[in-house]
Amino acid sequence: MTDHADGLQALADPTRREIFERLAGGPQAVGELAEQLPVSRPAVSQHLKVLKDAGLVIDSPQGTRRIYQLNPEGVGALRAYLDTFWKVSLAAFKAAAESESQSRSDQEAAQ
Repeated sequence: MTDHADGLQALADPTRREIFERLAGGPQAVGELAEQLPVSRPAVSQHLKVLKDAGLVIDSPQGTRRIYQLNPEGVGALRAYLDTFWKVSLAAFKAAAESESQSRSDQEAAQ
């Protein structure tokens, strides 16, 4: 993935998000994806190109078809970016909980 912003921008489109979520269930060809979606096969191909350019999917040839699947590296990089927010939130929660616990201990000691 070139940049986490590319992945976020690619997933901003509801159809691309639906394709991404379907590929989370396992590899599929363009035709298989198009059968499940209310868009044409060429449109699915265009959405897959955007996801591929963002580093979120990879493809491999299988006979005359190309099989698409999630790119573990791209998804991992996007997850690592999002995890930074989770870590910050958890650290803030821990600090607040410890501060509240210390305040209670101080109040009990004062009584």
